[in-house]
Parts: sequence; structure tokens; C-alpha cells
Amino acid sequence: MRAALPARRADPADASASGRKSVPRAASPEVLWEEQVQRAAHPVAYPALRSVRNRPVVRVPRIGVVVSDAGIAREVLLDLDHFSKVGPGAPSDLWTPVLGPSVLLNMEGAEHAALRRALGPLFAPRAVRELVAADDDGRTGVLPELTRRLAAGETVDLATAVAAQAGAVICGMVGLPPTDDAVRSAMTAAQTITGMVRLHRHGLTGSQVVRARSVLDRLTAPARAAYRAGDPATVPGRMRDLGLSEREAMGAVGAFVLTGTETIQSFVPRLVAIAHDTGWTRRLLADDAPLRRRAVEEGLRVTVPTPAMLRSVRTDTSVGGVPVTAGDRVVIATVNCCRAPGGFDPDRPVDPAVRHLWFGAGPHFCLGMPLAMAQVDAVLDALAAAATDGRVPVVGRRRAARGVLVPAYRSLELRLRDADSGPTPVARAQALPRPRAAS
Repeated sequence: MRAALPARRADPADASASGRKSVPRAASPEVLWEEQVQRAAHPVAYPALRSVRNRPVVRVPRIGVVVSDAGIAREVLLDLDHFSKVGPGAPSDLWTPVLGPSVLLNMEGAEHAALRRALGPLFAPRAVRELVAADDDGRTGVLPELTRRLAAGETVDLATAVAAQAGAVICGMVGLPPTDDAVRSAMTAAQTITGMVRLHRHGLTGSQVVRARSVLDRLTAPARAAYRAGDPATVPGRMRDLGLSEREAMGAVGAFVLTGTETIQSFVPRLVAIAHDTGWTRRLLADDAPLRRRAVEEGLRVTVPTPAMLRSVRTDTSVGGVPVTAGDRVVIATVNCCRAPGGFDPDRPVDPAVRHLWFGAGPHFCLGMPLAMAQVDAVLDALAAAATDGRVPVVGRRRAARGVLVPAYRSLELRLRDADSGPTPVARAQALPRPRAAS
């Protein structure tokens, strides 16, 4: 049975300037489905963050000082003197016990800059294209199979296909051949660890750390062997050639596996669903690179692949006029900052304060962004290759994922239809969900 969708609560911003009682506006299918996906992943933290979206900065018990203004968020991310990824409540609390001290997620200063420079060549355009295409010779592989099945008139689960593609990239990073078993094992291992993370907890429990280390050790064992063999055909082997120590290389592999896989698995199905719900599918898949780039960027803004970012306060200061002291936790509610401009609209001018904020800012801007974009383009190219003769992919049944770090669809059915034939009964029902009563 399809899960019911949440009703849109009255928003003070809906009230007129004359002070009349606010009346909820009917939400679009895109908005309703995104709400469902977000709430399924974080049923406690997401409503808490959204409840303060109209307050630029506010202190929330058990969570921290929450920032919902894009301009202020960018200031915090760029202020390395007062805010850090290392310290109480910061990413270091989550990842250092699992990954060790030498990964980009939990480093600052000169050491962080040096490791980032060393890893840079791995994310050059040619390098990421080769990594994404490693299991694809034009006839076999996850994405050619996706194209073939869609073109043959089959219904495919896009969430499953994208997860398999992301898993194949994981295999490439850790030195495994991308067999079906290896892909499934790699994805399961990564999701086991990231699924433990919850925003309202500052770190993992002792037992979770032990379990996460055990899972990560198994996942990265091939990477360790590839590093020691020094094979330049593997990512770990190239890390050795670039001068990374074994500890740095294993930490980097673990970090990219854990933070990158769910991002891609989450984003592409959500982008395709949003395009379907807003009538943008044909334009998204058109042979128009600038138009696609605008649509992808707007999809990233709406879905917000990093719903929140954490910083620890180094020294006493203030955030948007709210005093903070050393050791306080600052939660940048990226989901509030990025979604403030409104719903999906690739033709809307981009607010400079919001642009790419979902990937961070300054020296901690996401190093893996080129790899993520290469994976996104590869999937969209596969869909475009199937959408010929006036046909367009349409979304059928979909189901939100629970117990995940990055909000996602657990399943998203997709098949081709003639562009002018109208939605199927299932698609029509899915596009006009019945909201559940607000509790």
C-alpha cells in the first residue's frame, strides 16, 4: 500500500500583511513527494529543522544553533577562525572513530589542504569519466542494460539501477571487479554505516562504532591490497603514486564511499521524479547541455543532497546576532537555506548565496563534486538514449526509503510512453497524492 503523504501545514508566510488568518495553499505533487521522502528518512530531525525555517538563526535544544539563512550559512562555512569541522558536535565526532583522523571530513588547516591537493588529480574530468565508465563497454553494464530494458518497453526500478551504478563505482574505488555480488555487498556495507547517523545524536554509540569499523574493514580490504600492490590501474594504487600514506588512502576511500554513494543513489531518482511531477522530463533529457545543467543544478537545490552541515565553535562569537561560545554546535540547515527560494524552476535566476551551497563553501567545498556530476550525466544519458521516437520516461509507483542518511526513494518505477498519450492511471494517481491529516 502506498504511504499517505503529509498535509501542508499553515505557514505564517501565507498570511497577508493585513493580519488575516493564514490559509494553507495546495501543495504541488513535487512538494508533497519531497516532503514524504524527507520525513521517511528523518522523522524527528527533519520536522524540527523545518519548524524553524522562518528564523534565520535559533538555538534548538538537543540539536544546536540552527542556521536557516543562506547568507549567514555561507559566512559560517568561510569563517575558519571561529568555526571548525573538528570539535564537539562537529563531523569529527561522527567520523573520526570510524575512519581515523586523516580524512577530509574531519580535518582543518594545512594538513587538510595538503591532502586535498594530493587527491585532486583523482577527480579531474578525465579521471572521473573513466571511473564511471569502468564497467561499461557499450554493451554490458548497469546503464546499457537500463537503456535496453526501457527501450524494449519494460518497467524498470530506477532507484535499484542507480544504486547498482553507484555500487559499481564503489567497486572501482576499492579495487573490486564490479560483479553483481560485489556491487550488492559494497552498497549494503556503505548503507549499514551511514544508516546509523542521526542528526539529533552528536556521535555514534560505542557498539555502533565497533560495528561500523568491522563493516568498513571488510569493505576496504581490497583497497588496502590494491594500495600495497601499487597497481596504477586502481584508485588505491594511484593514491600511492600520488604520495598518500596507506592510512590517508584508506581514510579517503572510506570517506568517499560513505558520503558519495548515498548522494548519487538519492539524487538521480528524485531529480527524475521532480522532472516528471513538474513536466520537465523532456527538457531534462534533451540534447541541450546548458539546459540540462540548469535543471540538474535546480534539482540539487530542491533535493539538497546534504540536508545539514555541522560545525563546532572554536572561540566565542555570534551567528546572525545569536551569541555562541566555544564548544557549541552549529547546525547549518541546508535544507532550509536552499529551499527558501521556492519550488523547482530551472528558469529562475540563481541567488548567489544559495548557489552550490549544498556542496559546502570555501576550503571544504565537496572535492567529489566532479565524480557526482559525472555519475548524474551518465544516468541521464542512458535515459535519453532510450527516450527516442517521441517517447518519454514516466514515473509509476514509488516508495520512500526509511533508515537512510540522505533522503531517497526506496523504489521508483519508470517506463516509456508516447509524449502526447497522457499519464497512465498509476502515474496520475501518484502525481495527485491524497495528503494525510496533519497531526
